[in-house]
Amino acid sequence: MPNPLVAPVLTPERLQAAHSYASYRQLIDGLLAHNLTTGPQQSDKLTEYTRLNVQRMQRIDKMVRVLPELQVALANLRQDYIGLVITEGWCGDAAQIVPVLEAVAQASAGKLSTRYLLRDDNLDLMDQYLTNGTRSIPKLIVLRADTLTEVASWGPRPAPAQELLLGLKAQGATHEEYAEKIHGWYAQNKTQATQQELLALIQGLE
Repeated sequence: MPNPLVAPVLTPERLQAAHSYASYRQLIDGLLAHNLTTGPQQSDKLTEYTRLNVQRMQRIDKMVRVLPELQVALANLRQDYIGLVITEGWCGDAAQIVPVLEAVAQASAGKLSTRYLLRDDNLDLMDQYLTNGTRSIPKLIVLRADTLTEVASWGPRPAPAQELLLGLKAQGATHEEYAEKIHGWYAQNKTQATQQELLALIQGLE
């Protein structure tokens, strides 16, 4: 039985207004057609990041294969869940991870569905899921489908990538330097660390 003291993370109406994966991708493409990106901050750099991210998402959409053990864990779910993802089109980590989250949801045969919210349009929610005091994304919040209460959260990136990033920042790396190394790590890892951490999360749901 759900704990009546635990409040839903958001209202059904707000969840309904969130994006599907298809509409999230369409939103980004539509904005890029006008040299814009998601969110209130606009710049040539952010637009260029977003163009690169679309290429990354397209590549991962094509290549990602859900691990067999993760497929088994999804098949063993007895309840239905919603993966609420806080993201933005200009975020490089989101481009590497959001397609994996969607692939996992698609492999769940309806047990896990996804909805996507833009960070800067939902700061009240984002600020409940800070990472070391920062609004780091993407952030996955797993909700029970019947109560919209939180059962797990994950993000903004798998532990090895997080450790690499913190180490590079401690060494004084510039944004361009650490972005290059982080994306190099993602390319080499081929979604494996993300999927292993999602496996542990799924196994811990019930």
